[in-house]
Amino acid sequence: MTDQVARPRKQEQEPATTDITELAPGVLRSELPISMPGLGHVNCYLLEDERGVAVVDPGLPSKDSYVALEARLKSAGYPLKRVHTIIVTHSHPDHFGGAGWLRSQSGADIVTHSSFHLMWDSTEAPDVDIEDMPGVAHTPDPTDDEVDRGKRFPWQPTPWGGPGINMPIRRKMWFRAARAFPRMRKMPVPSVRLEEADTIKLAGRDWVAVHTPGHTDDPLCLFDPVEGCMLCGDHVLPTITPHIGGLGSFRDPLGTFFDSLDKIGSYGPQVKLALPAHGKPFADLAGRAQEIKEHHAGRLQKLRDTSVELSRPASVMEMSTHLFSARAQGAMADSETFAHLEHLRLAGEMERVNHDGVLEYVLTD
Repeated sequence: MTDQVARPRKQEQEPATTDITELAPGVLRSELPISMPGLGHVNCYLLEDERGVAVVDPGLPSKDSYVALEARLKSAGYPLKRVHTIIVTHSHPDHFGGAGWLRSQSGADIVTHSSFHLMWDSTEAPDVDIEDMPGVAHTPDPTDDEVDRGKRFPWQPTPWGGPGINMPIRRKMWFRAARAFPRMRKMPVPSVRLEEADTIKLAGRDWVAVHTPGHTDDPLCLFDPVEGCMLCGDHVLPTITPHIGGLGSFRDPLGTFFDSLDKIGSYGPQVKLALPAHGKPFADLAGRAQEIKEHHAGRLQKLRDTSVELSRPASVMEMSTHLFSARAQGAMADSETFAHLEHLRLAGEMERVNHDGVLEYVLTD
């Protein structure tokens, strides 16, 4: 039998501790436990001021997470009634999940980017024109046959012809109930929506809103120019790269993500401490953003090389087996592969054909 070498655990996979750590004046880091592939905690930052406390990313929508959140607040010296603001960095459940519950307990404002929306948001028009959606950059191209990016449950077939996420029945039921009865499931309804460059007072200082789409359509980063802190959500993480899928509203999710990395990198030495949603705070935000860009550039080159080797059109699912390891295969890997292939296609490097409902890609001649 061949001995298997254990993969070192990355920062983002570390389990949550009960520690409360002060990072800057009025900025505390706490951690909430989560159980999601590749992640062990979410950083729940607490921003103190004379009114009480603001909570950044209040964890998953579960009783265990609510109990942990209340315990972290109590450890920091704050009862639930002193929470005046809830910041949600983007529309993934490990970030927004506790927001509805916390608002019901405290009456706090829920603050998001203006483009924040949930896939089951019953208040959203069912047939929104992509050009009318906030934060969507889409240039019409009459020669470009559009991919159906409409709402779908995660387990349903994908627009590129592959299977959806293999999800346990209980989680499927949760998604269905959340879409059908959002208030019963305490889905968050933002009361404050920030636009690019808006300011909001937290920890006694003005923080500047920075929109960084790519990981999702609606990420909100917040920059504190006084202390040089940047709340960066999942946009820039210390040791892993965030998932860039192909199902967002943007025509080129990977290109959009690159633009957002350049935007965040432009803050350069102004940022003394980056505060990610997972993993430990770190100093060189611009350097880490560049590392992530280089990582994706490597994946793009791998797809070019693979297409040359195959010398024929190949499906997203086949390309994914060359881009990701066997243990990572599945709908999430396919989605990220699709985003990379579409980036190459829109750059004129790949051609796409529809073969009986399955999209296939090949390098242009």
